[in-house]
Parts: sequence; C-alpha cells; structure tokens
Amino acid sequence: MSKRDDLIAKYANDLSQKCKISPDMGLLTKVTIGCGPAIYSADSETIAASDSAELLRVKTNFLMKKLGLPDSPALLEGLNAVIDTYGRSERNKYRAVVYYMLTKHFSKESVYA
Repeated sequence: MSKRDDLIAKYANDLSQKCKISPDMGLLTKVTIGCGPAIYSADSETIAASDSAELLRVKTNFLMKKLGLPDSPALLEGLNAVIDTYGRSERNKYRAVVYYMLTKHFSKESVYA
C-alpha cells in the first residue's frame, strides 16, 4: 500500500472508532486527495481545535472557498459540532477526517463528485 492508502486507512479507523461514523470510503479518499501535501506533514496533518485562528482558516479556506458556503454563524456552529463529535479532548484531529465530517455535515458531497 502507498503512504496515502495507509493514511486513508488511519482516517477511516478514526471515523469508525472515535467518531462512531461508518465512512464512505470513496468520499474519504477524495477528501484526503483534496487535502494535498498537507496530510504528509505532522504539523499540517492535524487541526488545532483550541486555536481560534486555525478554526477561522478552516472556515475561510475549506468551508467558504472549497465547499462554496456563504459566510454565516452556521459555519462555526457546524465546525464546533464536528469537533464535538471527534472529541474535544482528542489530541490528534486529522484534517482529512474533520474535512470529511464537515462535507457530510453540510451535505456538500457533490463538491467531490
């Protein structure tokens, strides 16, 4: 298996074990590929949920630019709901897993079709 395949398997495990979500492997693969080289760096592979600047970047760069959602309070509410599902105390919140859950939360799977 390639390094990306190993990471996708790790993300699928996080979704099923920590988030209690049965992952759509096709969508998870597309979201992971969409993250680009960020998944290969220990620093950018994860999201710092306690850092408000990081959450603002996710809102701006992923929710608004990538998913095409209009700016509204619902974006941060959705992001917080996803982080709660992942577990606030969970140290490693993988970017691909958070992006996958946000895509599902806002029903924007069509972006990756």
